[in-house]
Amino acid sequence: MFKKKKHMDEGLLVCIYYGPNGERLIRRGSKIAKMFGCPLYILTVDSKPFDELDAEKSIYITKWKKLANELDADGFILKDNEQRPVYKVIAETAREKRATQIIIGQTVQSRWEQITKESIVNLLLREIPFVDLHIISVARYLRDPDSNYEKGVRAYLMTDGENFRLVFKHSKEIVYEGIFFKEYGTDFNNGIFKFIKDGETLQVQVIEDRVTELTNVDMEPNENDED
Repeated sequence: MFKKKKHMDEGLLVCIYYGPNGERLIRRGSKIAKMFGCPLYILTVDSKPFDELDAEKSIYITKWKKLANELDADGFILKDNEQRPVYKVIAETAREKRATQIIIGQTVQSRWEQITKESIVNLLLREIPFVDLHIISVARYLRDPDSNYEKGVRAYLMTDGENFRLVFKHSKEIVYEGIFFKEYGTDFNNGIFKFIKDGETLQVQVIEDRVTELTNVDMEPNENDED
């Protein structure tokens, strides 16, 4: 049974997507909600009906519901069989729950840009300008590869339009060669690609076989971060 908070002038909505970062975002949202003493809601959106979700997704949802209950969240919301754009669903939920703050992981933001070529932040700001948006960097939560990633394997990046695509077979289209560290707990090729560019070693984020930015991310723990 979810507990109601005393301060209802603020409300926090955490938007999560499948993968290990979902739990980290929920915990981060819980800490912020406790600071404000406000309600905490957790939202995930899927275009498929719940009874058609694969085993991996179902496991994530079960874990998230349990964690939401443990952290005294005011609600875990699954919007399944949803055909509307994700930002529309987020905006509608924010209005219904009177959320004044929304947390979105960098993974969700990047994935949305892959689909629409437009920032979900800009779309949400137009839809619900009264809400504060927080984009939580995935790099903030990356840990030692021995704990969160499988053993690295040889991989390559090839151009794919304006972005890059991760492949495991060498060809003449290859532009970068390196090592891919896949995240545990996902059937998709999500993780970190490590390679050398202009004499500098870079580690870039891979989301479902795609690299949208050659921006370095840190795989080492931040001593100032809390567990």
